[in-house]
Amino acid sequence: MIRANAGHFAACIALAMFCAHAARAAEILVGDAKSQPESLTVAPDGTVIVGSASSPFVYKVRAGSATAEKFIDVSSEPAGTYFFGMLADGATNTLWTCQLTPVPGTTPARKHTALRGFDLATGAPKLRWDLPGDDNTCNDFAIGPDKALYITDTTGGRIFRLPAGASSADLFLEHRTLMGVDGITFLDGTLYVNNVFFNKLYRVPVDATGKPGTPVDIWMDQPVKGPDGMRAANGKLYVALNGSGTIAAMTVTGDKASVTVLKDGLKTPTGIQPAGDTLWFTERGAGKADSIPMPQ
Repeated sequence: MIRANAGHFAACIALAMFCAHAARAAEILVGDAKSQPESLTVAPDGTVIVGSASSPFVYKVRAGSATAEKFIDVSSEPAGTYFFGMLADGATNTLWTCQLTPVPGTTPARKHTALRGFDLATGAPKLRWDLPGDDNTCNDFAIGPDKALYITDTTGGRIFRLPAGASSADLFLEHRTLMGVDGITFLDGTLYVNNVFFNKLYRVPVDATGKPGTPVDIWMDQPVKGPDGMRAANGKLYVALNGSGTIAAMTVTGDKASVTVLKDGLKTPTGIQPAGDTLWFTERGAGKADSIPMPQ
């Protein structure tokens, strides 16, 4: 999230704290536009965890602190390694993240990616599962009602499923509509995914045996551009729209969704995370994480 400058770790972070009645949200400002924070998550203790799409580091800012700490360091991995999705799983004390490494000398450019699990408290490695294939993009994930982890592969057009306690994932669904799949979440037990290539939102039906069906296109009442990170809370979907510089809430009714823009004028928002009375998001193009009060 924060790049080294002049040979030493330097970050400019301002943290505005909650008022007693939560009149305004906290925010973290990273003073390096090159840091490219792609995704973020919030641990049960309020720690904000943010990865970098331009460096091999994950950072955390403890609740009540104004100091970013280097939390995970994979600089021993091949050059160019970076991070996408972040998800704090308090039930298993695990930070799930997607680790991506470019394949040198490939045209068009390819990358190998891995699902990584780290101890949420210490950052110690717990699990590594490499996605199958010569070119893939582990992007984001969600924990389902079955306690399994569901993982999106953007360039592979696939969703994988890691059962609770397992060390490797299985293919859950591969479909042409998933080429470009990015954000994934469960809303009231129903699986939703978006498509960053084609500006789509889908519901994935799952039968009683756990078998997925053909993704169902959800009609949105206004165009969206570049749907990226997506999370659910309070009966709504919250989405970062990287192509329009906005974050939005979506209210889904059947096969339709009503879109409400919550904040615009952002520089490539890519990640979003509801946490209590705060809605966090990343601005990859501005090198910062920020927040607004959770919409009522």
